[in-house]
Amino acid sequence: MLSRLLADGLDAGRARQIRAEICAQTGLSERTIRRYLAQYRKEGFEGLKPRPKVYPRPEVIPESLLEQAILLRREVPTRSISQIIQILEWEGHAKPGQIKRSTLQEKLAERRYSSRQMRMYAATGAAARRFQRRHRNELWHLPIGPGGARKQVYLVVFLDDTTRYVLHAEFYPTLDQAIVEDGFRQAIQKYGAPDSVYFDNGKQYRTRWMVRTCSKLGIRLLYTKPYAAESKGKVEKFNRTVDSFLSEIVLDKPQTLEQLNQKFNVWLSECY
Repeated sequence: MLSRLLADGLDAGRARQIRAEICAQTGLSERTIRRYLAQYRKEGFEGLKPRPKVYPRPEVIPESLLEQAILLRREVPTRSISQIIQILEWEGHAKPGQIKRSTLQEKLAERRYSSRQMRMYAATGAAARRFQRRHRNELWHLPIGPGGARKQVYLVVFLDDTTRYVLHAEFYPTLDQAIVEDGFRQAIQKYGAPDSVYFDNGKQYRTRWMVRTCSKLGIRLLYTKPYAAESKGKVEKFNRTVDSFLSEIVLDKPQTLEQLNQKFNVWLSECY
């Protein structure tokens, strides 16, 4: 568009005529054409590239003020956001109206000091902080639950802690150590050996085969503590997710275990 205006020896009259033609072709104003030309002559082609607008984002809540809010929440975990803001204003740490309730609530949640998180920490005498492994295949969970069908079946699922990816899932007709061994074998064949596995305390997990297998493969074998439901949170959450499949499959009424597993695999790939 500008190349004709860059010709050597171009007089003012001819330049004005070319600018008028460009304006008619593009719909741009002559002022815009002049600005483009000036930017090109000053900075070259880089001067014609769009420049994103950068708006400075001021810190809504200063770090020192946020630390005071965290101290108040830790001092009395049941304090509401409104109470914390009121105390900060009373003590002169913040000006009236300086802190917005939604902003402080968001900042406290980022630091893991929201009211819900504080209730979770105080639920038991022991620490119950949320945890998650950093890399895949560091830790596998094994939830086993009943499946909805005409005949009682059991769902075995090996779940990766970091990604929540289902490594192997299959419905079985019985609840014994054989289904655990079969599912564990297939998961390892597909995705390799994990660093550790996390089992419940059922007798189908505490077997000589499992101990020997994990020992030979260098897998750390872990078991949940008795009566510690919070240690199986990821498993319980996954089981509640599977409930949506079970409620639908009852309507379809699969006739065989193979049909049930086939439909479950479709649900895993399309819905989960």
